[in-house]
Amino acid sequence: MGTRERVLSAVLTHGPISALELGRLLGLTPAAIRRHLDSLQKAEQVEVKLVRGEGGAGRPARRFVASQRSHDELHDDYSATAVRALRTLARIGGDDAVRQFAHERFAEMHARYAPIVQAAGEDVDARATALVDALTRDGFVGSKREAGLGLPLALKSVQVCQGHCPIQDVAAEFPEFCSEETSVFARLLGVDVRRLSTLATGGHVCTTHVPLSRVRERTSGGIQQ
Repeated sequence: MGTRERVLSAVLTHGPISALELGRLLGLTPAAIRRHLDSLQKAEQVEVKLVRGEGGAGRPARRFVASQRSHDELHDDYSATAVRALRTLARIGGDDAVRQFAHERFAEMHARYAPIVQAAGEDVDARATALVDALTRDGFVGSKREAGLGLPLALKSVQVCQGHCPIQDVAAEFPEFCSEETSVFARLLGVDVRRLSTLATGGHVCTTHVPLSRVRERTSGGIQQ
């Protein structure tokens, strides 16, 4: 992977991210980062997001995120066909049919991910790391961010992020897919998670809030669903 591709991959994974943070992450000089970011902007693969309250003297800070074009280039070529098929399913079987299809689709994800996440043990943070690794292997460009540093354990959390969604176009029209994925994450991690943003609704990354305490009620059959 060339340096420019590494920069784009880092923006996909960690965006919104500043040029300074990118340089530190990739071990590149400020001049090199600026050169590659300029090239990626000209190619319409990254864009600037202004974040208020983070710049000096009250100025908004510049953060880089992957453009819609970058996500489109990563999208499955069959996404348009999938949307049309689901529209037909909804017309014939109604909303319940779409929900059932989404449930079955993510039941397969749960079945594949469950042994991976369970192998990480009972610690929620470790399970979240295992989930992120599994998501990355499946092309979701997963990452994990800590939240609530310095707070009591009961208030600490992490954010599971997905820099790419292979079914973004589908989820934009059928939010049942995002709901089912969120439910699967909760079952895998054993805590009640909350979806903060999604690519399908215009966010720059899919972000799921994962509390490190407040474990879901368990039954003799395992985690309550």
